[in-house]
Amino acid sequence: MTLQEAQLISELLDVATVQSIADEVWPSLVGDGEAFVPVPVAPPAEVVSAWVTISGPWDGAVVVTCAPATAAALTECVLMTRPPTVVDDEDVADALGELANVLGGNIKSVLPGPSALGLPQIGSAPSTGRLDDVVRVTGQWRGQSLTITVQGATGAPHTERNEVPQQ
Repeated sequence: MTLQEAQLISELLDVATVQSIADEVWPSLVGDGEAFVPVPVAPPAEVVSAWVTISGPWDGAVVVTCAPATAAALTECVLMTRPPTVVDDEDVADALGELANVLGGNIKSVLPGPSALGLPQIGSAPSTGRLDDVVRVTGQWRGQSLTITVQGATGAPHTERNEVPQQ
């Protein structure tokens, strides 16, 4: 695919597709009866993010962002721990990273390929490139704000659609 043919994520999938993937992933990974509900909510003041990159005809990342307390509660569900178990930062990185990884793998499967999925990372989310190269689902899990963002890579070849491929 030439740089001129590269597509934006907003041309490849929509919010409904991302929500559908979350609807499939949530009960199996987070727990039966658990759901990510797409409703507008204010973002938390402090956040933690986990993401995986996708490289191929479309380059970008799938990012899960929530408050640290939400990440800890998700970790307890994903790791199936019972109170009074205390989850540490490594547990949160593993669980939130696994959630990003599974969401990313499912999103990769609906994108043009071949594509490769990177390893999960946790920390401050990668910066967003073009605003039209982002699909974001904001919602709640157990009443807490959580966002799933599929965003183009900053500086990826498709961010400048008028480039001419080098021969």
